[in-house]
Amino acid sequence: MKAFLLALAALATPVVAQIPLHVQTSTEAIAEDAGEVARQYAISLPKAEQRLRAQQELVATTTSLAETYRDRLAGIVLEQRPDFRLVVLLTGDTPEPDQSVAAGGLTVPITFRTGAAATRDQLLDALTRHQTELRAAFPYPPAMGVDPRGGTLVVMLSAAQLGAEDPADIEARLSDIAGVPVRVRPLDREADTQAAGGARVEGDVGAQRFVCTSGFVVTDGQRTGIATAAHCPDELSLVEPGGQRTPLPFLGQWGWGYQDVQINLSAEPLAPLFYADTVKTLVRPVETWRNRSATIAGDIVCHRGERTGYSCAEVELTDFAPSGELCGGACLPRWVTVAGPNCRGGDSGAPVFAGTVAFGIVKGASYRADGSCGFYYYMSTDYLPEGWSLAYQRPPAPIAPPPLAR
Repeated sequence: MKAFLLALAALATPVVAQIPLHVQTSTEAIAEDAGEVARQYAISLPKAEQRLRAQQELVATTTSLAETYRDRLAGIVLEQRPDFRLVVLLTGDTPEPDQSVAAGGLTVPITFRTGAAATRDQLLDALTRHQTELRAAFPYPPAMGVDPRGGTLVVMLSAAQLGAEDPADIEARLSDIAGVPVRVRPLDREADTQAAGGARVEGDVGAQRFVCTSGFVVTDGQRTGIATAAHCPDELSLVEPGGQRTPLPFLGQWGWGYQDVQINLSAEPLAPLFYADTVKTLVRPVETWRNRSATIAGDIVCHRGERTGYSCAEVELTDFAPSGELCGGACLPRWVTVAGPNCRGGDSGAPVFAGTVAFGIVKGASYRADGSCGFYYYMSTDYLPEGWSLAYQRPPAPIAPPPLAR
């Protein structure tokens, strides 16, 4: 679970120069991701490109909606099926007229639904205040989060945690504890992804060697390094496609509550690039980022892991607390989950992105009984350690909000 921008450390060096790398433009990056979207949703490639461009342009709209309806807001979702639209879930029964907004060459409907029992702020407050009690209700503390589609807390339980008790009874019991509606979601197994990402990085712990993925290039204004998962080995080496190994000295790690990030320095300045394809012939520049607060359920993001390669999927939860003690103790609900089916041990530290927009680095995943991926979750780039930031090809430009139409 390491950073993966490192292979771009020196595009001019002989080793990297032997490998035919193509640096994608923003247009090419969106086109590549659109191929995945078109395949998954059985839509045309041009329509898929429009959706991805709209997704970026809708950030200002969703931010405005969240502020306007803050007192009633239970969740905002970007639906991909059956139609591409924004759905805003509100508390109470007072209706709101539907709207629409132009984004990405599309007219995107904004549909309002009412009847939620609690706002997102109330759900987060309940999770924060009652997380210890909810964790204590089971022998092994479960993962939890806020469901923006249903306006409930979601508690993820394994078969052992569910036992013979009726899920409806468990939901009622947990709702009494939290004071807000709770929905139970069965899952099998959750864990850190044990290393993998944009480029292959390796390190030893005792006699055992671990593989991780590098995430994004970061800088403190003077030095550059690779950000990856803190649960990867401290001392790492970049393993380039040609086999050459480059040491990456350990700087530090931050792995409590809402962080799982480690920085390994590079002796040479690193370009703000990352691998964006399975076979490592395409790289992309980092041109901007997406805050966790501006990410919503239904957004399409991609990741490139050393074990699973390149794939794209939908964001599920943006307020997620992993199970057990995976954050040096209880995790805070500041992680973002992404639907499977592509994640595997070795993807830890992998970059999460859309086009040339950086979203985060992979921490862990939930695996089904057969070993397949249920979902993975990442740390937003909001939570890079103090003094460090993403390295950009050029300073990001602000996005102006488009007008809404009633």
